[in-house]
Amino acid sequence: MRPPHRFGADDRAIEGLPIRLIIALVVGVASPAIMMSMLGGIGTLAETETDVEIDPVTVDAGRTTSVDLTVLGDDGNTVEDATVIVMSDDAWLDSAVKGETGSDGEVTLRLDPTLRQGQRTGTLQVDVVPPTNTDYVDDQSNTEIVVIEN
Repeated sequence: MRPPHRFGADDRAIEGLPIRLIIALVVGVASPAIMMSMLGGIGTLAETETDVEIDPVTVDAGRTTSVDLTVLGDDGNTVEDATVIVMSDDAWLDSAVKGETGSDGEVTLRLDPTLRQGQRTGTLQVDVVPPTNTDYVDDQSNTEIVVIEN
């Protein structure tokens, strides 16, 4: 008959324990991180960036000009009900000018930009607020309107 085995004297159980704990920790942390990054990318796949086509791109300072702006998604489709805002950048507007695109994705805005004394050129910033409940976003900068001294 074998003598009873004493648990306190048994040192065999510790041989593989540290490496098993490290492997379990790495797998336990890496797996959720990979799954979260995969799930995080799903929402961005459906987003469509918007851009603006401007006609004319160049306007004269001190002269009121009608500018046609067409909002397009990067899928090539026009964007209806988007709000287009033109505001001062290097060139000056008395206040921001805004309008909403129609079913053709176009809006016409009347701009009366000015330049500072001695300034020969400047720009006006164009921002798009996409319609709500759509997959359109405006994360990247849009084409600017160039203002030149007349």
